[in-house]
Amino acid sequence: MRERTPAVVVEGLAFPEGPRWRAGQLYFSDQHDRRVVRMDPSGKADTLVEVPEQPSGLGWLPDGRMLIVSMLDRRVLRLEDGRLVEHADLSELATGECNDMVVDAQGRAYVGNFGFDMYGGEDARETCIIRVDPDGTDSIAADGIAFPNGTVITQDGGTMIVGESYTGRLTAFTVGSDGTLSGRRLFAQLQGAVPDGICLDAEGAVWVACPLTGRVLRVRDGGEVLDEIKVTNDFAYACMLGGDDRRTLYMCTAASSDPKETVRLRSGRIEAIDVDVPGAGLP
Repeated sequence: MRERTPAVVVEGLAFPEGPRWRAGQLYFSDQHDRRVVRMDPSGKADTLVEVPEQPSGLGWLPDGRMLIVSMLDRRVLRLEDGRLVEHADLSELATGECNDMVVDAQGRAYVGNFGFDMYGGEDARETCIIRVDPDGTDSIAADGIAFPNGTVITQDGGTMIVGESYTGRLTAFTVGSDGTLSGRRLFAQLQGAVPDGICLDAEGAVWVACPLTGRVLRVRDGGEVLDEIKVTNDFAYACMLGGDDRRTLYMCTAASSDPKETVRLRSGRIEAIDVDVPGAGLP
């Protein structure tokens, strides 16, 4: 595998997470700074909206309205004319802070959650993926997930892949025409790595941010590691393929994930490197 060093595009962030590429710009949550950021390819970044209870996963409805996961109060918010309104309250289904999200072509949002109070010292336990329909109705799409994290949907809309951080694996589901998830199977078992944010490329491989190793891996179905990037920071938390040809791999990195430390350190960065295979699917 080629050794190459990514470029630092933006630095001085608190804790960047949930990157998404849309209409020529990168969007991401600066989670512990409680804001959603929009960045152009030159690295010029501005605050799109502030989210008091911490933003995480991002996505869009078919009509272009933005959805934002609000972590601490376990809600999905919708950005309407510059202000946030409630799209869905997930507090009865989510047993921990809500985190990553993918929105399908029909506007159905699939949202993960920690499953337990990670920072409060609770023991880890399995949890669910929650589906939020376009009208805001919520239901459990899949259960028994060990800390669902980064999530993608293939270009044909037929397969969802989710990282289960506490088992070190990527898990795939068949997505029904009605949005139901079935046919759970192992996509990849990672060796010595914890999956966090992920993105998909046009060959069906998944780029996986692995916080503890400070690396982003390209993994094919079955688990073979095809490529890896070592970031310039201590930890890598999420990734997204963007740019005009979707061959720029953007990576969210930081020196810590502790909410108090990240605000003090301001070590968060957006790093980028060109890759051979373009992005595909959702997000």
